[in-house]
Amino acid sequence: MLSIQELYQIVVNASGITTDTRNIKKGDVFFALKGENFDGNKYAESALESGASFAVIDDVRLKNEKQMIYVEDVLTSLQSLANFHRRQFDIPILAITGSNGKTTTKELIAGILSTHYKTHFTKGNLNNHIGVPLTLLGMPLDTEIAVIEMGANHIGEIAFLCDIIEPTHGLITNVGKAHLEGFGSFEGVKKAKSELYDFLAENNKVALINLDEPFLKELGEKVTHKVFYHESEKPNPQVSYLETKMVASEPTIMVAFLSDQRDFLVEATTNLFGLYNFNNVQTAITIGRYFKVPALKIKDALEGYVSTNNRSQLLKKESNTIILDAYNANPTSMRIAIDNLTSMSAPSKIAILGDMLELGEYSKDEHLSICHHALDQSFTQLIFVGNEFESVIKNKSGVLHFSNVEDLKVWFDEQHFNNALILLKGSRGIRLEKLFSN
Repeated sequence: MLSIQELYQIVVNASGITTDTRNIKKGDVFFALKGENFDGNKYAESALESGASFAVIDDVRLKNEKQMIYVEDVLTSLQSLANFHRRQFDIPILAITGSNGKTTTKELIAGILSTHYKTHFTKGNLNNHIGVPLTLLGMPLDTEIAVIEMGANHIGEIAFLCDIIEPTHGLITNVGKAHLEGFGSFEGVKKAKSELYDFLAENNKVALINLDEPFLKELGEKVTHKVFYHESEKPNPQVSYLETKMVASEPTIMVAFLSDQRDFLVEATTNLFGLYNFNNVQTAITIGRYFKVPALKIKDALEGYVSTNNRSQLLKKESNTIILDAYNANPTSMRIAIDNLTSMSAPSKIAILGDMLELGEYSKDEHLSICHHALDQSFTQLIFVGNEFESVIKNKSGVLHFSNVEDLKVWFDEQHFNNALILLKGSRGIRLEKLFSN
């Protein structure tokens, strides 16, 4: 059996790595991962036939086959290789986690850093025990700085990912009521997210802490090296030149921050909206300035970023404006989205709210709380979608409910709304974006 060092030499000399036979390029190394409903070992021969140079397998029956590299566990080997590769670099590696906004924040930060450094960062949401190793192994040897996103739905997962990434810097976007089913409670969420701070504290690394967000200062007390940022309190000297503002009358966020010489304000108009994204933008500016990215490059990156993948997208459909935020939802992000719709100006406001998934025993209470909060806002039309909301809206006047987005679409297409501001917010499994698909 090959050592990790020997396997690493094979991987770095290959054209790439893949876990999916549909994406194989000539010379790739195929890792035969297993899951509850699949066994990658079954596709190892097919991977070789498709051009893979080697297949890493853990089925002993394939052990002596040509071009098959046998290991005890493919996933463990992939993770060990990722950590081995990470240790070839002496560069800043920023790890990002949080209940909400981590992907948008990651992309904003990566966009800013990429204007000044050779930057490697998590693509999409490859942020779990498989995605993180794949992201790290894809890091070119000339990388100057890396931004790695970490997701989690149970206690211990962030700690595990930190052991693979070994970040030099870390930030938590916020702590909210997400994945309560896996974490067990909100206290479980706090404990899980603070595992990043635990790693930074134990390894004498740097935490970047947003004092606008509840709990973060308290959770970060254990970290020796901290950089605080906050608009209204006395700032840390390292980021004292950061100033921000938002023009409330505009649908998109505008920011202003001091130039490199601190002699004039650099203004940027982003393509994002909402106070929650203002926080993400503020964080990205802070990280850019911390790593000494010139102010004008920060401006260019902010103005060039356009959100995709159903995250905070602002769309126009005939005379209507659509706030499409249907990639994910939890009680914290749902409440923020509702409040943001309330704060925006429009002759007609329609809130379409889909179920929040993975809440476990807290689901009924959290859906009821969101229902009451939405009813308090006096929207023109309030619509709920999914089984979880159905159980809590009985006898509630002024609301509509649909079991799924297909039923909603039939009704919606008959309404012919005009000049309306329409919010779509729900968990990925509800697929609210299909309301505007052809």
